[in-house]
Amino acid sequence: MRGAKSAKWVAGAIVVALAATACGGGSGEEGKKNPAGKPAGYVSIDVGEPQKPLIPADTNETNGSYVIQSLFTQLLDFDAKGEIVYTNAESVDTTDSKTWTVKLKSGWKFHNGEAVTAQSYVDAWNWYANIKNNQQNSFWFADIAGYDDVHPEKGDPKADKMSGLKVVDDTTFTIELKDKVPYFNYKLGYATFAPLPKVFFDDPKAFGQKPVGNGPYKFEKWTHKKLIQVAANPDYQGPNKAKNKGIQFKNYATLEAAYQDVVSGNLDIIRQVGPTDLPKYKQDLGDGAIEQPYAAIQSLVPAFYSKTFKDIDPKVLQGLSMAIDRETITKTVLNNTRTPATSFTPPQVKGNQDLGTDVFTFNPAKAKQLITEGGGVPENKLFIQYNSDGGHKEWVTAVCESIRKATGVDCVGDAKPDFPTDLEARDNDQVKSMYRGGWVADYPVNVNFLKELYHTNAESNNGRFSDKEIDKMMEDADKASSLEEAVKGYQAVEKKLLEKMPAIPLWYYRINGGHGKGVDNVAVDFHGDLELTGVTAK
Repeated sequence: MRGAKSAKWVAGAIVVALAATACGGGSGEEGKKNPAGKPAGYVSIDVGEPQKPLIPADTNETNGSYVIQSLFTQLLDFDAKGEIVYTNAESVDTTDSKTWTVKLKSGWKFHNGEAVTAQSYVDAWNWYANIKNNQQNSFWFADIAGYDDVHPEKGDPKADKMSGLKVVDDTTFTIELKDKVPYFNYKLGYATFAPLPKVFFDDPKAFGQKPVGNGPYKFEKWTHKKLIQVAANPDYQGPNKAKNKGIQFKNYATLEAAYQDVVSGNLDIIRQVGPTDLPKYKQDLGDGAIEQPYAAIQSLVPAFYSKTFKDIDPKVLQGLSMAIDRETITKTVLNNTRTPATSFTPPQVKGNQDLGTDVFTFNPAKAKQLITEGGGVPENKLFIQYNSDGGHKEWVTAVCESIRKATGVDCVGDAKPDFPTDLEARDNDQVKSMYRGGWVADYPVNVNFLKELYHTNAESNNGRFSDKEIDKMMEDADKASSLEEAVKGYQAVEKKLLEKMPAIPLWYYRINGGHGKGVDNVAVDFHGDLELTGVTAK
């Protein structure tokens, strides 16, 4: 995910600094405002402005994802090891990997009291997939039979329902796929598969500003570019019931500003400490410091429509990769908080492999040779787009310096003020050369880091990479007879990607965040998200 839990792009903190004045009672003195400007028992975290309205299938970046996950619960999720945990589903079964039967836990309700039923899921998925509704994550429903009828490549939809979805009774529905997909149940752990209440269909636009979900928290307010606040749902029946009274998602212009608020007690949790504060955060935060690897990767993604990389020889990209001194940059600029990448997938997912290549190893002589053999970089200059609110300037500068020194190719950072602006430039094909891509696992299978990024029709393929051979290999892997065989098929895809270079992997993520003294029980999930439901306020 683009920083979030599903196709998630790692963003860091976001936009305008907050000066909230909501009432609270943190000191026990009635009427006294809590130092952080939040209600008593609530927990605050640095999560910035979502790119889109709060609709599950229109959210695929980290800021919106954090909020969506608090408000909605899908059929299943994953534990810290990436194994399936059923949430709203009682079971998801198949005998042939093509037809799946979903049984729901009974008694679940949306925040407005409406029952969560099989119809809630089927109606939501049909709406998400319909091309008229222009949802960013509609591609995620493409496996389902009848998707092409509601989402044709051209023209209006032929139907408003996918033929593959059938309601059996209030707590049972079936999903028929176009072909076998052995890992399909893993995909259902992505938040885009959340159900919707009937009120959504009355006014989707209004709903996106004040969503009604079925998750552990209820929506309270959204002060744009400042704060989103949600309250614990006392009637929630899932395994991740909130142990606090609510969450404030607070907006910051820089990681440094958020960090200072954690140190001073005006913010409870910071997701990622910026490069400036990495050398001292463990000392400053003590037991509150967090360092943990998770399933995410940082890459440089060429815009294959740009004049820099249109019709580029992959040798040039291989050369640029070998011009980046990952070892030195991760040790110095990133203070040993990242691990140099050796593949397109992180170690925590099924199918991660050693590609047996030197393409990710710093070698200035070979880098220069490959770039020359490939015909060079047009105008001998490239730009790296990044969001300046996410603590990326320092390493982008270091990467550019490494490329410049190794090859003579001029390299310049192209800073956007915040993550939403960065994403809009990607979505609208306005990237000058390449952009900073960060992807966090939606589900713990190598497919998620390959198909969701490099298939021609993938929504998050913002570099517009397209290769018919790769697409065909993915289709064949999807039809495998087992999860294990599908994973092997995508391992072959990854080896072919090394020849094509749709991106330049840089390093695997670790969360280097922390919390202040006002909260306890702060843990990290498989995706690298803080498990907010388990956080307790002192």
